[in-house]
Amino acid sequence: MPWRRSGSAAALLLLSGRTIARAKARNPSPTEMSVEPWASPQDQAAAEEEHSTHTASSQDQEQHPDKLCLDSFWSEVETIRQGSGYTDLDCSRRDSRQSEEGEQEEQWLADAGLSNLISEDSEDVDNVVLLSTLTRTQAEAVQRRLNSYTLSLRKRNKPRDVRDVFNSPIAQNLLPESQHSEDLAQNSMASVAKTPLSGCVSHSAVTPEHQRGAPKEEFFITDVAYCEQAVIFFKQAKLPQNNSQRRKEDGTLPRVICPKCRLGVTRIQDLSHADMKKVRQLALIDMTALCDLLELEVKRHKTGKRKIPESTLFGVPLATLMESDQKIKPNTSTPLFMQALLSFLEKKGVDSEGILRVPGSQSRIKLLQQNLETNFYSGQVSWDEVSPNDAAALLKKFIRELPAPLLTTEYLNTFSAVRDITELKQKLHMLNLLILLLPEPNRNTLKALLEFLSKVVSREKKNRMNLWAVATIMAPNLFLHKAVPSRLTEGAEKGHAEKAADVMRLLIRYQELLWTIPNFLMGQVRKLNENSNRRYQFYDRRIKNLLRKIHTDSREKPDKNSSELCRTVKIQVGDLVSSTMEYQLTTNSRASDLLAQFQRQSLRSPENGKGKMRRNGSVAYPDCALYEIGGNIGEHCLDPDTHLLDLYNSNHGGEWVIKLKPNASRGL
Repeated sequence: MPWRRSGSAAALLLLSGRTIARAKARNPSPTEMSVEPWASPQDQAAAEEEHSTHTASSQDQEQHPDKLCLDSFWSEVETIRQGSGYTDLDCSRRDSRQSEEGEQEEQWLADAGLSNLISEDSEDVDNVVLLSTLTRTQAEAVQRRLNSYTLSLRKRNKPRDVRDVFNSPIAQNLLPESQHSEDLAQNSMASVAKTPLSGCVSHSAVTPEHQRGAPKEEFFITDVAYCEQAVIFFKQAKLPQNNSQRRKEDGTLPRVICPKCRLGVTRIQDLSHADMKKVRQLALIDMTALCDLLELEVKRHKTGKRKIPESTLFGVPLATLMESDQKIKPNTSTPLFMQALLSFLEKKGVDSEGILRVPGSQSRIKLLQQNLETNFYSGQVSWDEVSPNDAAALLKKFIRELPAPLLTTEYLNTFSAVRDITELKQKLHMLNLLILLLPEPNRNTLKALLEFLSKVVSREKKNRMNLWAVATIMAPNLFLHKAVPSRLTEGAEKGHAEKAADVMRLLIRYQELLWTIPNFLMGQVRKLNENSNRRYQFYDRRIKNLLRKIHTDSREKPDKNSSELCRTVKIQVGDLVSSTMEYQLTTNSRASDLLAQFQRQSLRSPENGKGKMRRNGSVAYPDCALYEIGGNIGEHCLDPDTHLLDLYNSNHGGEWVIKLKPNASRGL
């Protein structure tokens, strides 16, 4: 894509003269709605069904959680305060502290994979490899962190300086060929927005099926870095706008449409651990740049060492719990106890009126917890007599008694800050990046929790728990934690509860969208892998240009004879099938077509492994997927809608392999 090439080049402005000099380091409210744009689309739909006319009070309830929701919110806060270990939430200041001056920047650079920028023994080429993938705004965010780090060194009078990597000869050779990355980004956004709906991924699940009338629609563009989209948005906001161009929020959650590129949608579980590490580094840089633009000052906290309780379930670090559970059930992604709890609640709790809000019996909850602590792993726990409300109370207690927040100590405040962002798209951008930054155990556990909460909302007619009710009751359990000071409880203002619940409802409503990897990050990961594989080209500009020409020529060849291009695809179904097949590529070939051909061949050859037996005696492999391995990616499970010729042109050095998906392979 032209944006990715020129945008990545524009990022290298960071490597120009606008940088840190080595000497510097050495010398020490709208008419249609109320002011706050929080609303409940489910409340709106229910009101439309139950009333033929709307009073002023009912209209207000459509755009705000009702009094019962808000009362439940503060009741939950009080429960957390009075719970074990929560009598003084301010005691967290003894267990958690902000990093010392300069430590935050140093830790940030390490998390972003840029610690070599302040290392005295690193080579310039190491810096260039990652920096060459950044956009202009991302690069400026890195520069600000380096400036802050250098200033802290001067204040501490340490005889250590930041390496002047920006004025190196290598950096000068890599200056961008074009200064128009922002224009290209804007054009890319405009072209994507014009994509026909038939070519888009429509996240229609975010809108209640019973909502009357055509819902609002928003395009969620992922081809352009989120921080660059923010730059364009703020520039447009300063220009005079026609009423038809800018629509004010009316408080309802829109239907979000995410245009699908020809390489398909990439979900978090589709990438290898090595590539996900790079995704997290790049996501951190983009999130930081977005925070800078939105003027969100987020301070990270460090949790002090805590004594691990003598417990098997409650108060155990999530990583420790997962490590123990994986010895029992390899490859499990969420704690076994939480799986059992959610499974019970899905069977007997989702239809229970007031589930999550109605408190259980404290005496029964205490006895149930003791029973689970003692007998859960031995399998001697009977769920037959358990009350759904007691189980729901235990679920909330399990979440809030984790030694560190489920949203992590480092990023809990950033999640909370999302409630202060005005634009819905930018809220979703921030949440998408933050979820990518979560450690794998936290991310998988959060996803399991949100999927359950979504099921509760879907049964609203029976359990009387709409989206606002679920969001307001769960928000304190995720956003209040004794390990991190919070501003959430500074007074019982209605706005605090609404804003915290708003973030929670976005997590619930748009979870399918938030657990995907944006296209721009996938492009940056591919570029980063390419640069790492060809590091030597950065040493000489003439060699670099020659290799670029050779690389471009080799990529253009397949397009000329695309109708004759044939790829060899490896087949590895467990240890039982290992062979190859030939597949003819055309302009419209998709991954699903290749898998269909494999299925047809497997039906003719039932001896080729352990598939699922059909009534006619044939064998099928419904849990197989096509992977690209190697080249500019580690391992990538492909979306069935991936256009294979485009994939080949973007990574002609990768192999294509048909394998069982990880969940399916455990059954063999």
